[in-house]
Amino acid sequence: MFALFQLIVTPAYAILVLLTFPLPPLPRFKFITGYCAINLWAARWICGIRHRVIGSENIPPAGKPHIVMSKHSSTWETMALNFLFPPLAFVAKKELLSIPFFGWAFRLGSPIIIDRRFGQGAMTQITAQGRERLAQGFWIVIYPEGTRIRAGTRAHYKTGGARLAIALDVPIVPVAHNAGYLWPKGVLNKRPGTITVSIGPAIRAANGDMQRLMNEVESWIENEVARLGNPLEQSAVPRA
Repeated sequence: MFALFQLIVTPAYAILVLLTFPLPPLPRFKFITGYCAINLWAARWICGIRHRVIGSENIPPAGKPHIVMSKHSSTWETMALNFLFPPLAFVAKKELLSIPFFGWAFRLGSPIIIDRRFGQGAMTQITAQGRERLAQGFWIVIYPEGTRIRAGTRAHYKTGGARLAIALDVPIVPVAHNAGYLWPKGVLNKRPGTITVSIGPAIRAANGDMQRLMNEVESWIENEVARLGNPLEQSAVPRA
């Protein structure tokens, strides 16, 4: 039912997004996040997926730009993060822009695009785009694993996020969650339950040490993901 809902809504909303082309980046972005709100609403009422947030006191003021680095185990967080932070520019691979309807609309959401054909030069492009997005009033989101990772597993964290934070001189806000258990990667069916999102204190590079910064972010996220655990197992524990 949820897949059918998306099949109907996505093309229609994408066409509406294309009509927002003349708008400035921020108003256009806010209209685009309406698509995320609709899908999260449907996920709640069709699939029974709810969420709670801990650590919201760690969210810095909107006027101070940051980079958000989040665990990436689901599609859920790509939508939900938009309602936890100021307007976000997502770092994404260029191939996403080729997806019919979704990719066309995503391009208008002011993402930061990675073109892997440029190799090491891609980092220079990302930094230039990132500086432009910060000037426009966006924060930046980057998934350090580079792709969705199956819930309960972990992958090597790439250093691009730490390099970008140092180049732009902005702190990193780490985000952990357990959404992948309820909205798994590559699985059509969703599972009812409550996702927990945990937001950590902002982390700034010490003396420009990229590896130390990346290690600190990875340690916080992975330890917090392990602490949050599987919401399906938690809901199965009988109450006294």
